[in-house]
Amino acid sequence: MSGAAEKARIRREVRSRLENLSNDQKREKSLRACRLLAEQPAWQKAGSVLLYAPAPDELDIWPMAQLALSEHKALALPRYAPPTDSYEACVIKDLRRDLRSGRYGLREPAENCRAVALKQLDLILVPGVAFDLQGRRLGRGKGYYDRLLAAVRGQTCGVAFDEQIVLQVPVEPHDSDVNWILTPTRWMEL
Repeated sequence: MSGAAEKARIRREVRSRLENLSNDQKREKSLRACRLLAEQPAWQKAGSVLLYAPAPDELDIWPMAQLALSEHKALALPRYAPPTDSYEACVIKDLRRDLRSGRYGLREPAENCRAVALKQLDLILVPGVAFDLQGRRLGRGKGYYDRLLAAVRGQTCGVAFDEQIVLQVPVEPHDSDVNWILTPTRWMEL
């Protein structure tokens, strides 16, 4: 099976697993993952973090945004930049004033939020469709996070439900691995 066909198969399989989770199960698992993340030295030591605004089928780490601000961490979120068809990291200081609905209907930093160099961030939380235990990530297929991660110097953490962990993710030269994986039941250093 080709790499593209294998990626498509894994995406279908993982989506099917996630469809079996109720909204209540997703909510409880997400809260467990947030509590586990808050206990990790990687979170506690980070002075700056890049979070993501979760899509409906992703593990919801949004409570970590308020925690980051209350702990006086520099908080950044990805914002779509149409001229380059890519995402940039932008600093958020107020969760009510600094957000707008962005591409794909997800929360993004508003235009008044300044961009920050990815190499200045200590911890980057990364969504994905699937991860394997070698730190390989399978995204949605557009390459946005691969391009974003190529510029990162900080530590990266893949965030997923346990149902999104697979035996092996096929990789291509442009794919970026993560340093850790967080699920509702595990913190895995890779």
